[in-house]
Amino acid sequence: MCLGVPGKVVEIYEQYGTRMGKVDFSGIQKEVCLAYVPEVEVGDYTVIHVGFAITRLDEESALETLKMFEDLGILEEELGVEEEEGAVTS
Repeated sequence: MCLGVPGKVVEIYEQYGTRMGKVDFSGIQKEVCLAYVPEVEVGDYTVIHVGFAITRLDEESALETLKMFEDLGILEEELGVEEEEGAVTS
């Protein structure tokens, strides 16, 4: 489906000259690119689309949206969790 999913920034760092971070989506953490949202800080919520943070979001809206995704059963699908669990690594 490829929706933008809100998550909480829990860590910010630089990798290969690019601003990156770890973002928590109701217990699922992903590495994302924060280059497009230089104003985002640890503790802020942001909307992630295909691995890129695209906007800052207030906590109330973020939590409401995450709850709706969970209720619809699409949060893990949007985050690609099923794909990663079934992935074969060498």
